[in-house]
Amino acid sequence: MRIDTLPSGITVHPIPAFTDNYIWCIHNGKNAVVVDPGDAEPVLKYMAEHALNLAAVLITHHHRDHTGGIAKLVSAIAGLPVIGPRGGHIRGLTKTVAQGDTVALPVVDMSFQVMEVPGHTLDHIAFFGHGALFCGDTLFSAGCGRLFEGTPEQMLHSLNKLKRLPDDTAVYCTHEYTQANVNFALAVEPNNSELQDYDAWVKTKRSHDQPTLPSTLDEQKKINPFLRSHEPAVRDAAQRFADTELTDDAAVFAAVRRWKDEF
Repeated sequence: MRIDTLPSGITVHPIPAFTDNYIWCIHNGKNAVVVDPGDAEPVLKYMAEHALNLAAVLITHHHRDHTGGIAKLVSAIAGLPVIGPRGGHIRGLTKTVAQGDTVALPVVDMSFQVMEVPGHTLDHIAFFGHGALFCGDTLFSAGCGRLFEGTPEQMLHSLNKLKRLPDDTAVYCTHEYTQANVNFALAVEPNNSELQDYDAWVKTKRSHDQPTLPSTLDEQKKINPFLRSHEPAVRDAAQRFADTELTDDAAVFAAVRRWKDEF
């Protein structure tokens, strides 16, 4: 169970966007910070409905469904800080950050450490602080992002970096992919009792149109095949899928990722 380490009065709320995105809104009842606003309209609507002042934007990577709302938000709110990965390739950023940097957000009395987590994209970063991880499309509940730009080795290294965070870390990823991911995870580990229990919980949540996020790292280590390349059951399942001998965790991970792509 997660120990709540968010500052007093802080709420983290998922603003739905598109078909399955969540724009995470971190607020204290007055000021707000949003993560990966692919669409400005639901953000502006939520700010108006809850009398919130949008004080900053955090960006994890360059994909349009995470950045598409920047221009409109910046035009609507003069001087809005927009913080994201270095490289000069995301229009509208006012500050770029890299591994080891700290992002201070005094308007909500919070600060986040920046972690570079390439794999899904080469520019991907995550924000960690106060027991919360905003990881974009790197780590999903029961899954991980497709490798659009990075290699399996890069993604495994990034996921292992996240695995070293405290077990009670709350994982705020940006898509409601959980049920589809669980369906695949069960194909990999059909006898994983904790995964079976999680599947039942997810089905109940989604039947009531409720988010399955955040999860915790501890939970993910028990059910997510992409964090379990070292487990014999995952290795054996991956070997049955693969056409060559899998000699290490990176090869197992790569095979499981290819399997998921075709699932």
